Amino acid sequence: MASDVEREAMEYDVVIVGGGPAGLSAAIRLKQIDENLSVCLVEKGSEVGAHILSGAVIDPIGLNRLLPDWRAAGAPLRTEVTEDQFYVLGQDGEIRVPNLLMPPLMNNHGNYIVSLGEVCRWLAEQAEGLGVEIYPGMAASAPIFGEGGELVGVVAGEFGLAHDGTPGPDYQPGMELRGKYVLIAEGARGSLAKILIARYRLQEGREPQKFGLGMKELWEVKPENFHQGRVTHTMGWPLPRRTGGGSFCYHFEKNQVYVGFVVHLNYPNPYLSPYEEFQRFKRHELIRPLLEGGKRVAYGARAITEGGWQSLPKLVFPGGALIGCAAGMVNVPRIKGSHNAMLSGAYAAEAAAAALAEGRAGDELGSYVEAVQGKGSPIRKDLYRVRNVKPLWSKLGLTLGVGLGGADMWLNQIFGTSPFTLKHGKTDAEATEPAAKHKPIAYPKPDGKLTFDRLTNVSFSFTNHAEEQRPHLLLRDPSIPIKVNLPIYAEPAQRYCPAAVYEVVGADGPDARFVINFQNCVHCKTCDIKDPSQNIDWTTPQGGEGPNYPNM
Repeated sequence: MASDVEREAMEYDVVIVGGGPAGLSAAIRLKQIDENLSVCLVEKGSEVGAHILSGAVIDPIGLNRLLPDWRAAGAPLRTEVTEDQFYVLGQDGEIRVPNLLMPPLMNNHGNYIVSLGEVCRWLAEQAEGLGVEIYPGMAASAPIFGEGGELVGVVAGEFGLAHDGTPGPDYQPGMELRGKYVLIAEGARGSLAKILIARYRLQEGREPQKFGLGMKELWEVKPENFHQGRVTHTMGWPLPRRTGGGSFCYHFEKNQVYVGFVVHLNYPNPYLSPYEEFQRFKRHELIRPLLEGGKRVAYGARAITEGGWQSLPKLVFPGGALIGCAAGMVNVPRIKGSHNAMLSGAYAAEAAAAALAEGRAGDELGSYVEAVQGKGSPIRKDLYRVRNVKPLWSKLGLTLGVGLGGADMWLNQIFGTSPFTLKHGKTDAEATEPAAKHKPIAYPKPDGKLTFDRLTNVSFSFTNHAEEQRPHLLLRDPSIPIKVNLPIYAEPAQRYCPAAVYEVVGADGPDARFVINFQNCVHCKTCDIKDPSQNIDWTTPQGGEGPNYPNM
């Protein structure tokens, strides 16, 4: 962002950053409470939903609270789950886990397979109908602080920075969007949230946030392979024992199936490629027959918060709050977070509206914290009962860890609690081990029909970035990739990125170079999370740029 630039300012009661379920729910709830409140929402995607990537099986609890008449209003929840399947995969076969052994919270009865992008577009229509001002294609690139250190707004809509970060010939300074309260709803590892968490020390006393990388392909399959409403989850192969993760296959509608794979980013082996593990998974005998004869329509990738209850940061700070996945409200074993995002958005809106009615501004919204973390909160109930699943899996592996995690969920189901809360310990970056402790992994070559190389798949994310702009992937120290990460970790950015953004040219020679192909970026944020030296900062590119997901 260019400094010392004069910008026009617009004043609102509440400014919301992010057009996902949390931000849109907050906007709607504010206007439901008081139609005279001025509410502005900015979204960095070219349209609401363009950057939304999720499984997604949605629990309608949040929608029920926000818009109880959503069915009559035409919400795009059309495919109710009809069947749950759980498998543990081995290289040469699979074992189906009986549904009766699964804790009740894993049952998807009453949930819906959706395109979350489509749901968000519908929510945006509801918000605009209530008078919310929504500005897509407007990236919020920097926070604005008041004299007392409180958050008072954001800079949005800055365009035309040159490669060196200075204003180019077509520079537009953007606007200052100022609010009495600012709600941050950027999703996992948001760039503003990262700044605010550090500035206000919101993570102090909490466990480090944990993440997974979720990759997803939308397939059109042969009619005889399609079973509308079927939900299939797997664990195990092809991931090694010390690496957590799993898959999903959701039969949506019109012969479309969402096929996805999640890899927990605390994996130790720097040679592992989450993307290649996803492609290898599709070769399994359980999955290959589903996809053969079909075609891949779209691809995308996104980081997922996985730390759960013990990793929630302090939710409020002077002038604003973190809502939804910006705070990390995903239930990991359920692979669901949209319902909690919507609830948290509504709670934050209610707290902000009450504060504004009292004539307050720029302080902490304590009632929001109580609504999320108080004993009667459905968000607390949802996250607290699964809080040990992720650390058990990480510490003990698939067989013992997941088994004990299931037992812990049953204890919570039967007795309402379990006697301990486990810690996560290391960050995902710190979990990466030196390459000398591991062997390179030989992945099969893509066949172009069932499996694909990264660059080909990235073209199906429809991502786009203007080449002449300032790159949005910044190195704190440009020498570290070659001098540190390459000799110690075999520079894992070449492999953990699911969009082939990073490459090392001439790795075996004295003139090795680290190349950043930022035009390929699908905004997953994995580099910002997994880089072992924490040398990469993901920042917002110009608004409207990045992926353009069709119904993902």
